[in-house]
Order: sequence, then C-alpha cells, then structure tokens
Amino acid sequence: MSGYFGGNELIDMGYRMLTDKAVRAAASRKKAYKLADSRGLHLHVSASGHKSWRYKYRFENKERLLTLGAYPEVSLADAREKRDEAKKILRNGRDPRHSAKRSRLIGRNDAAKSFEGMAREWHALQVARWKPVHANDVITSLERDVFPHLGEMPLAEIDKPLLLSVLHKVEKRGAIETARRIKQRVAAIYRYANAGGAGLENPALDINDALTPLPPAKRYPALTNIDAIRTMIGDIDRAGASPVNRFAARLLALTAQRPGMVRFMEWDDITGIDWGDPNADTSAALWKVPAEKIKQELHLRTDEAFDHPVPLSLQAVDTLRAVRWLTGRSPLVFPGARSGLKPISENAIGYLYNREGYKGRHVPHGWRSSFSTIMNEQAERELGTDLRLLADRMIIDLMLAHTPKGMSASELRYNRAAYMPRRRELAQRWADMIMENAIPAHDIIDSPRRKPR
Repeated sequence: MSGYFGGNELIDMGYRMLTDKAVRAAASRKKAYKLADSRGLHLHVSASGHKSWRYKYRFENKERLLTLGAYPEVSLADAREKRDEAKKILRNGRDPRHSAKRSRLIGRNDAAKSFEGMAREWHALQVARWKPVHANDVITSLERDVFPHLGEMPLAEIDKPLLLSVLHKVEKRGAIETARRIKQRVAAIYRYANAGGAGLENPALDINDALTPLPPAKRYPALTNIDAIRTMIGDIDRAGASPVNRFAARLLALTAQRPGMVRFMEWDDITGIDWGDPNADTSAALWKVPAEKIKQELHLRTDEAFDHPVPLSLQAVDTLRAVRWLTGRSPLVFPGARSGLKPISENAIGYLYNREGYKGRHVPHGWRSSFSTIMNEQAERELGTDLRLLADRMIIDLMLAHTPKGMSASELRYNRAAYMPRRRELAQRWADMIMENAIPAHDIIDSPRRKPR
C-alpha cells in the first residue's frame, strides 16, 4: 500500500518492521521517500540516495520531527534505541528536540567521558595560570600514578574504594604527601566536570581518614646558642671551600631564608644598593624574593605564595658587595663553579657544614629555627619594656615567609610587606648578634684556606 506522509511518498510496510537488508537495499528515486519501521521511526531516503533516520511524534498537539542520525553511521538497532530514548523524554513531558539540541550544544557526556580525557581537559584549562614547572608536575603525577589504573574508566564508574586503592599504591612507595596532592587534583577534576553539569559524586571528598596520616613536620638540627653560632660562622668563613659557597652560607645565616631561595637569588632581585659607591646609604636595601622561587623551594605545593620582601642588614649588604666582585657578571648571585647560569649545588652549603664538623648539629635550613627561637625568646624576655615587642612574634613569622597564626591568606596578601621598619630593626639586631667578631666580608676572598680554630 502506498500513501503520503508530510507531502513525500511513504512505503507503508503495514505491521512489518524494517530489516537491515531492506535498509541496505533502499536505493535513490526521483523523489525523496520514506520507509516506515515502527512507533514513529522511519528511514528517509533523499533523491541523491542519502539515508537518515527520523522520528515522528506529537508534542503540545503539534506534529514534530526529530532526526536521529545518518545511515550507516547509525544502524537500524541504534535508531530504534534513540527512538525509545526520545519516547522516554516525551513521557516526562519534555520535547526530545530540545534534549537533542542541548546535547549538540554541550557536545559531551561528562559522566561517560574517560577520567584521562576529562583530566587532560581540566589541565589544559589551568595551564595558562600556572607556572610551567607546576603544570608539568601536575600532569606528570597523573600520568605516572593515576592514568595507568583509572585513565580509560568513565568518570561515573570511579568511586571512593577504587580511588583509595590507587592512592594506597602511591603511599606504599613512601610518597605520603604525593598521594594527598593527587587526591586534591582528582577532586578538582570532578569539580570541573560537575561545573559543566555532569552531576557526578566526587570520589575524592571525605577520604582523608582512609589515607596514611602525614608524618610530623621535620625538625632540622639547629644551633640556638649565640656563642655556638658565632663560632660556627667563624669556622665556615675560614673553611677550605669556594668563597662563593662561603658567602652563600653567610648570607643564609644573616637572612634566615630558605636555602633554595638563596641559591636562586639574582642580582635583579636586590634594590636599594648603589654598587658603584661603597659609602652610599643602604637603609632601604631590600631583597624581593619572587613567589615563583618560593614555590620552587616548597616543592611545587599548590599553596598560594606571594612575593616576599627581605630587608637587608648592613652585614648582608657587605656580603653582597664582596661576592659581587666574584660573580657580578652572572645573573645569579651565587652561581656554580661550572656555569654562571646555574646556581651552586643544592648540597653545597650542607656539605660545607658537614666537613667543618657540624653534621647532625646544624643544617642550612636550621637558620630559620635559630632565628625564630632566639628572636622570640628575646622578645619574651623584654616584653613590657617596649610596646613594639607585642607584635614581634607575628613580625618574625612574616620575616620567615610564614603565615602568622590567626592571619588569613587574604590578610597576608595585604600585610606581607607591612611592618617594614620593625622588620629592618630585627634583621639588623640578628645580624649584630651573630656577626660579632666575624671577619670582614672582603677578607673571605683573600683569607688562607685553613686557620686554627
């Protein structure tokens, strides 16, 4: 029987449904025509021979037509499945065309997308705001520890037990902190997917109690007696080592900053010093540590970091003037012996301390403990004689690039350069204490390799 459907010729199959053979055999004609299947589904064959699946239905008392896809990309079985999905949408009181249009506009099914696909999409979006070294660390950790196990799995199939099994593998090799960073990155990937409407349960939430606790903060060996510190500075100043390494050790002691920040210090980071005039005023001498170098020293943590201003004491300025005679042509203040473009070795100062008998007694990072302990004890002893000392505990933390207790990250953003006059006073007081009877900085260049202690 033949009839008409929307003005085009229709081949009515009665109660029979289409077969794959009939669909393949459908050839072009002078006019477009349709082959009916069942429940509103039919195959549209154009005059050029193009075949597409269409579904006829009624919505709000109006006849509608939804294109389900082209044949053979969409098979007969696929077309019937798409028709049934459209009918479910109709039963829920919605127009299937709107759902199809939404899918085309969104262009993805986040719940079904693989974890690796979504992770790389998330990572690509973040790269512009991250430093290259951090961006590389993030994707490398996922490629090494997560993608081999979960990369091909749909996001919706990854639950807490599955994610924990992967994180426990990382913990078993001793990388406790790495496991927690990966957990944070997985959580961010799911937040990104859900922001696009995926509606997924985030498996990285509320699982800290199932992870290995972080080990206690490492305590670095440090001298906290002024006389012992003065003796050590004298020993290092006269040690049989490169003058550049000895100057780096001296500046590290004077500023009490992280060793990596001193290693990567550049001449351009220093302001307030007239290098051509040794008698010029240096009361505004400042070392501004870029946030990037702080993050490098913190082993690529994602914690927010800011540029960190370090006031320079008179002794620190003298040290810099002296080392400038040796390294002024390099962009780095303390370049290595082999290349003016690379800093001294990460272990150069530590090895120097060990050779001079301070192994297990004091390490490069220990100056921070020395400074904090001695300066805070001094403030407590003198409290009441000077009202400024009430704020010194917070100021000492600021000088060490720590977030003072009770100060939020937003407050730190605005206060990190505050209290500079008092910071300069404390920096100078510290330098005067530890450098008492120390040899002049310029003498380090010409001092004998060894002197009796």
